[in-house]
Amino acid sequence: MSKTKNASSADLDTPTDLDTASVNKVSAALNTLLADAFALYLKTKNFHWHVSGRHFRDYHLLLDEQSDQIFATTDQLAERVRKIGGNTIRSIGHIAKLQTLKDNDEKFVPPREMLRELMEDNKKVAAAMRKAHKVCDDAEDVASASLLENFIDETERRTWFLFEATRQEGGNEA
Repeated sequence: MSKTKNASSADLDTPTDLDTASVNKVSAALNTLLADAFALYLKTKNFHWHVSGRHFRDYHLLLDEQSDQIFATTDQLAERVRKIGGNTIRSIGHIAKLQTLKDNDEKFVPPREMLRELMEDNKKVAAAMRKAHKVCDDAEDVASASLLENFIDETERRTWFLFEATRQEGGNEA
């Protein structure tokens, strides 16, 4: 092949023992999680910046901590895709095409509704991670599955914290 043809090739021929179909399936699953991680990160930051009210400081700090945790997953997810020879997200537009979480562009969202919305989004992410874990298991991609196990635990912790922060005083319901 000529240099020009190689330079334009989308395949980087990263060494992996996974077959092409497995790389494609795992990459697709992880890229969707990556898009949702960016969407959840931005929504969490948005609510962090715009939260108000009597619990401002607690909520502001909680959302800042959670957004940092979410952002920390993005590089690991993207690098995992690259390690197995896949291509990952390249732009905000690509994220918008892949994300499954809904954005929230409202000018005002009451603090409790912010936390409840983030709790529901984190629950959706945990469920999507479990599905992606199955894809990884089926492909015998133990490293990606292991990474997801830790992320599922972190996501469940965020969900729990958001639930507890929105519970009614003295009740067992949110």
